[in-house]
Amino acid sequence: MKKVLIALDYHPVSEEVVNAGYELAKKMGAEVCLVHVLSDVAYYGIQYQPFMGYEGYSETAIDLNVASEMRQVAEDYLDKAAEHLNDEKVGKHLAEGDTARTLLDYADEWQADLIVMGTHSHSFLEKLIMGTVAAQVLEKTKIPVYMVPVKK
Repeated sequence: MKKVLIALDYHPVSEEVVNAGYELAKKMGAEVCLVHVLSDVAYYGIQYQPFMGYEGYSETAIDLNVASEMRQVAEDYLDKAAEHLNDEKVGKHLAEGDTARTLLDYADEWQADLIVMGTHSHSFLEKLIMGTVAAQVLEKTKIPVYMVPVKK
C-alpha cells in the first residue's frame, strides 16, 4: 500500500483518527493525504476545546452565510491538522459535497490504496434516517477501509 487517505470530520475525535492513520501509513512507508469534506456548515459553529492546534472560529470573525468564508474556516482546520503531524510531506485536500460520495470520488482520483476514517456515535434517529458516513463509505468502497473506533 503506497497511498493512505485519512478522512477528517470536524470533531475532536479526529485527532485520534489522524494519529492512528498516520502511524499506520508510516509503518507501511505510504504517502499520506488528509481529506476533509465541507458538507454541513453547522458543524463549524460547534465550540469545542482546542484540538490539534485548531482554536475554532470567532462568531464575530466570519459570516456563516458566506460560502467562501466557511471554506476558509475549513481550510484553516485542515492546515492545523496537517501541522499537527509535523511532516511537510503530508498532503491535504478540501472538497465540498456529500461526504461519503465526495470522499470516495477523491480516493479514486488520488488513487488511494486505503481510506482511514473514524467511527463515533451518532443519535439513533440520525443513524436511522441518514445512516452514517462510515456505513455509506463501507457500502460503496472499492478499496480497503481502516476504521478507527473512537468515542465521545
